[in-house]
Amino acid sequence: MKHDTGSCFPANRVTSLLGCSYPLVQGGMAWVADANLAAAVSNAGGLGLIAAASMPPELLEAQLIKVRELTDKPFGLNIMLMSPTVDQVIKLAAKHKVPIVTTGAGSPGKVIDFLKPLGTIVIPVIASVAQAKRVEKQGADAVVAEGMEAGGHIGELTTMVLIPQITDSVEIPVLAAGGIADGRGIAAAFALGAEGVQVGTRFVCCTESTVHPAYKEAVLNARDRSNVVTGRFTGHPVRCLKNRLTSKFEELEKCGATVEEYERLGAGRLRAAVVDGDVDWGSVMAGQSAALVNDIKPAEEIIRVMFQEAFQVTASLSGKITC
Repeated sequence: MKHDTGSCFPANRVTSLLGCSYPLVQGGMAWVADANLAAAVSNAGGLGLIAAASMPPELLEAQLIKVRELTDKPFGLNIMLMSPTVDQVIKLAAKHKVPIVTTGAGSPGKVIDFLKPLGTIVIPVIASVAQAKRVEKQGADAVVAEGMEAGGHIGELTTMVLIPQITDSVEIPVLAAGGIADGRGIAAAFALGAEGVQVGTRFVCCTESTVHPAYKEAVLNARDRSNVVTGRFTGHPVRCLKNRLTSKFEELEKCGATVEEYERLGAGRLRAAVVDGDVDWGSVMAGQSAALVNDIKPAEEIIRVMFQEAFQVTASLSGKITC
């Protein structure tokens, strides 16, 4: 990184690919990443995402229309491949000419095959070297390599060990995700070989974020041991902030509950937290970086300050590391 405290990051493969000032993608957080947040991040020089998740198609279409009313910058759509509405989401992405799509929770083959010929940039979120190599062969334009520090559904490797292995294994650009909430994390990601970052939890506590104030407060109050991972036995582990719901999940696991019983308890709990503000029995998904989030600021200030700090950290290393 060149030292620069201005509004633009020196162009690299990620900024050129995304058409952004900063090599930063906002995480595709279900129920959190709506048109308001996506537009705010894009207007601030990053790439904002709308999370399709299992959103009804008519609501998603309204969001895709709204985001273009709020920004003329590039934006993206996160597609959860396990969603029952995934085929409709892909068609909506094509209809509305969404410039960039990120994918998660499944193989992105059909997304790449359908949308890339239309000019859409496709960036899968992956958690292993095997996945990265596979999606590169399928035609992915870049990958987001997400460590287990991230919130929501996670893999098994930490960001620290995952990123160097991914960058050594593929030729396409790599964005790092998981545990990044300030400039120190961005500098570390670049030191590990990434060319960009994806940031999720920090943007929960963003002025433009429409999540319930109680959800934001839970993130602001998080400490280093406030996180817990539940559901490992289901094959789909999830990282959340500890509350009565996560305690109940742990109780079910100890009692040998079935996957069906576990999933019944979890149904609708993310919306309950994000929209209704139920931080006791709702699923308060947040990464381990929640402990680094201490205030609510506009997206523009969050991004600008993070990159200023990243430049400063990088510059200071020249005096700390010598031969």
